[in-house]
Amino acid sequence: MFKTLVNVFKIPDLRNRILFTLAMLVVYRIGFWIPLPGVDQEQMAELFKAQSESGSAAASVAQYVAIFSGGSFGQSTIFGLGIMPYISASIMFQLLASVWPALKKLQEEGPTGRQRIQDLTRRVTILLCVIQAYAWLGVINGQGLVYAQWAGNPVWWVMAVTALTAGSIFLMWIGEQIDKHGIGNGVSMIIMAGILTGIPNAILWIVNNSPVRTLTPVAWIMGEAPQSFDPQVSWMGVIFLAACFVFVVAGSVLLTVAQRRIPVQQAKHTRGRRVFGGQRSYLPLKVNHGGVMPVIFASTMMLLPSLLFGAIAEGAGGSSAQTWWATLLVFIKDQFQGSAFPYVLLYIVLVFLFSYFWITVQFNPEDMSKQLKEHGSFIPGLRPGPRTAEYLTSVMERITYIGAAALALLAVLPNVIQSSFSVDYAVTQFIGGTGLLIVVSVCLDFLQRVEAALLMRNYQGFLGGEGDAPKLRGPRG
Repeated sequence: MFKTLVNVFKIPDLRNRILFTLAMLVVYRIGFWIPLPGVDQEQMAELFKAQSESGSAAASVAQYVAIFSGGSFGQSTIFGLGIMPYISASIMFQLLASVWPALKKLQEEGPTGRQRIQDLTRRVTILLCVIQAYAWLGVINGQGLVYAQWAGNPVWWVMAVTALTAGSIFLMWIGEQIDKHGIGNGVSMIIMAGILTGIPNAILWIVNNSPVRTLTPVAWIMGEAPQSFDPQVSWMGVIFLAACFVFVVAGSVLLTVAQRRIPVQQAKHTRGRRVFGGQRSYLPLKVNHGGVMPVIFASTMMLLPSLLFGAIAEGAGGSSAQTWWATLLVFIKDQFQGSAFPYVLLYIVLVFLFSYFWITVQFNPEDMSKQLKEHGSFIPGLRPGPRTAEYLTSVMERITYIGAAALALLAVLPNVIQSSFSVDYAVTQFIGGTGLLIVVSVCLDFLQRVEAALLMRNYQGFLGGEGDAPKLRGPRG
């Protein structure tokens, strides 16, 4: 492992790409410490801390959106919107390409068409930034978090909306620069960097609420004498959380790379006295074809019942004649958050629905069957054409069921652990859920790209041992 790390920095091009990526991520994190003028940062941090401890619907929304913004909504900075508007615009065009013939035709034109779609995505991103910035500023202004001398000034509104929009556009530019000059997917690297910033808070929470705090080395690092106290999490709880983290990460890696390999035979062609083709390969179908998208859609949908019933309950609670109605709405709202059975059940159902919806949008068995036929390949035992497409559809439906089941388990695990063991969300978000799946998939993609760069230059990679695969040789051996 250490030899491989040394080899990474021996290659000038790979070393420069990695250092450039790290530099861009540092610039990205610096932006989250530049506050937005006119906002009371201390009062805002106290308000969101209180809402987080109460477990309100607003806190759930803030925690969910913070995954894609890369920071906490306990502070309002120039990067407050994060990269989320660009992600929303990209997903929008991916879905439209499957139902809008003009956009699908543009997508099939190759690099020129994709560049045109990219330009449209950037323009829609600017529009979404302006809308989301104005909505976000309206929320914090309604909470009294904007200084009075600024709140009624139109110049401040224009300045604040422009700053938030420019911050998101700058993050989009950073992502594109990482794609071009760095290594890895730029947008994904930005999201992963924002998620990983929560690791220190998770470790600190475990130390402060478990017997780990009484250990002499830990107490010395924290600058306090070892003391006895009633911990919220026991030693068995700490071991359980560590074991859950290891097994969930291993399961996430397995779910990300798992695939069903369908054998494909290439037809033989005779030209003169020579026979070409006849090679046997395979068609990889990913078990989790939708990636993290089904969990993102399901999480978004699950926020709506809690917000809707919570808002109606607050409005109905103002009248004593409607107290019973408000109580009923609060009860219904409580059933759609945390680890309540209706919440978990509906969450699992939505993950399954969106998993099948995503493969319907992204996976086209007819086109795949047509491409196999055009390249002179076929699946043994199946006639090219409709029969092959039907077989691919049935296989994809079966493996998607397995992938959706594993995805649903990883999605609901953080909420169940949080409620069952009274563990803070800062810890449980690394034991499943959207954040962990994003981190695992981005890390695997990064390692695969580094592995490819090492193997191209005759170096041993990360993903294989000594002799797992033959070394690549140059033209002279």
